[in-house]
Amino acid sequence: MVTDGGDPSFLFTLKMKRQNIRTLSLVVCTFTYLLVGAAVFDRLESENEAIRWEFLKSAKENFHKKYKMTEEDYRMLEIVIIENKPHKAGPQWKFLGAFYFATVVLAMIGYGHSTPNTNAGKAFCMIYAMVGIPLGLVMFQSIGERLNKFASVIIKRFKIFMKCTQTEATEINLMAATGFLSSIIILTGAAVFSKYENWSYFDSFYYCFVTLTTIGFGDYVALQNDRALQNNPGYVALSLVFILFGLAVVAASINLLVLRFMTMNAEDMRIENEELQRQQLKYNPQIVTVEGERDNISNKLINSSVNEDQQSVCSCNCMGTSSENGQLIDGYLPTDLITSALSLKRASV
Repeated sequence: MVTDGGDPSFLFTLKMKRQNIRTLSLVVCTFTYLLVGAAVFDRLESENEAIRWEFLKSAKENFHKKYKMTEEDYRMLEIVIIENKPHKAGPQWKFLGAFYFATVVLAMIGYGHSTPNTNAGKAFCMIYAMVGIPLGLVMFQSIGERLNKFASVIIKRFKIFMKCTQTEATEINLMAATGFLSSIIILTGAAVFSKYENWSYFDSFYYCFVTLTTIGFGDYVALQNDRALQNNPGYVALSLVFILFGLAVVAASINLLVLRFMTMNAEDMRIENEELQRQQLKYNPQIVTVEGERDNISNKLINSSVNEDQQSVCSCNCMGTSSENGQLIDGYLPTDLITSALSLKRASV
């Protein structure tokens, strides 16, 4: 039997427990996903790794026997080959190579194809990254918002041309548009890199995906053959445009996903608040009635304020949250709504 159902502290504790359970569920799901991924990669790659290791081990032994090379000489040869590999692209730290490296740092791709060797270069790289990474994130996010705005206008005109009942762009429409554009960029980029790098189309597609998701393993890196950084400036410019524009489109998709998560989270909190009010009404009807009247006044004030602000989660006024029929509503910011409601309720107590 619950004895403190009308106590505000009890309701707050109950709400916090539910939020903790939700967070714990996300943690469990994430670690479960990691375990499943590890099991799949183990199954797909471990056998091939063992075969390659045996082949390399046999080749090393044959190399020692054929050239009668000591282990120290063989180790020195390994170092020379590994250190010489990046220089196949030509000087890495002339302006074009340095610009390519700076772009990779700012975009947080981090191929590892070239790294600073001097202490001064390492120190500057850390300072440069601390300033450049936030600047790059804001730039990509802003470009992504503009793309969403442009896509919403195109979708609206298309719906008007098709004489649709609902002409406003929905979240699903925009997510489909940015997803389609992302696919076009990756498919086109894969074709270009397959031609210039002599990779298979699948490997080129893999490189494009790893690059635009900023994973950046470094197993495939463009502009590293035939001194491309010096001899093919057009290809260098094309590669940089692919990275920058592709990341902007990916940022647009992520912006929509964040918006969707925020609206879902706001809806969950609204449902929780309604359930807590019902529980409080069950144990203390008079208090809930007074607070309900205050909430109605607060909601009216919030709605009037939000209508004047005309803001959206993505801060570009290109879209708001979804209504029941899926149409986007301008001027709705879930975080502002929740914060304002809490502050008004506290002020009225």
